[in-house]
Amino acid sequence: MKNFRGPKKSRYLIPLLSLTALLCVGVVELAVCSVQDPELFQRLTAPARECAAQLGEAGTRVWDAFLQASATVQLPRHWEDEEPEPELPPPEESQELDNEVREPPPLPVAATDVTALAERDGRLCLTGGARSVVYYDQTDPAWAEEPYGSDRIGGYGCGPVAMAMAVSSMTEHQMDPAQMAQWCVDQGYWARKHGSYLSIVPGTAEAFGLACTSIPPEEADPDDLLQRLATGQMGVALMGPGHFTNGGHFILLRGVTLDGRVLVADPASPERSLTLWDLELVLGELSPSRHDGAPLWMLSPPIFDNIS
Repeated sequence: MKNFRGPKKSRYLIPLLSLTALLCVGVVELAVCSVQDPELFQRLTAPARECAAQLGEAGTRVWDAFLQASATVQLPRHWEDEEPEPELPPPEESQELDNEVREPPPLPVAATDVTALAERDGRLCLTGGARSVVYYDQTDPAWAEEPYGSDRIGGYGCGPVAMAMAVSSMTEHQMDPAQMAQWCVDQGYWARKHGSYLSIVPGTAEAFGLACTSIPPEEADPDDLLQRLATGQMGVALMGPGHFTNGGHFILLRGVTLDGRVLVADPASPERSLTLWDLELVLGELSPSRHDGAPLWMLSPPIFDNIS
């Protein structure tokens, strides 16, 4: 069989080699010219340099136009950075979280013989009520940056921190804020960007063996509440705008003093936890929410179930 490939290759190879040789000679001559006659070299290369500059300017204009268009056109999803989570409206059954500045406590911190923060068995406790209360501050660096779902305990975790204090003080279970926050996420009590669902209180109480009774504020008897606190029960209060929050915030009512003032455990403020409060002020600043027994629940160990 006759082979036609050899002649076809040689027909293109000779011109290609010739062109390459001419280019090499031209480059060498230009290099020599740039040294021996720089002015001639500038004249010879001026058209090429001008053409390259024009191409560069054109490329820049095209790139700028692309950037301007991409700013106004919805790019494909894989071109964008991760899309931020949409801001959700607060569910009615969750706390209305707000961390803005609130009113200062009406009284200074109480004397240490009335209530104080003291170390008991290696834990920080609030003294002064019918029982010592394990105290956790949600802004403590030990867990402030720990996750509460996709949020952080320091900004959104007053619900699990309050329940960690109640459980650790009234049962044999010891739960720190990080442990309780993860448990609450697993149980579905975390509300993204809005703290906690209000079911966190009765749900956690039941899971850890605490009796939980909801008391509507309009039916609350101040003398009965003070009696409950004096005998070792503990209140969980969802506070509305006022001295504790400008939105929604969980605190514990942990006892009473001899003159009838209320002791609290505020998971966001040791200062407020060491202040004495009038029960009427606390009741007056309760949240208007009525979901899941809010805004006031009384907790007690099973031994106190029959207390009316």
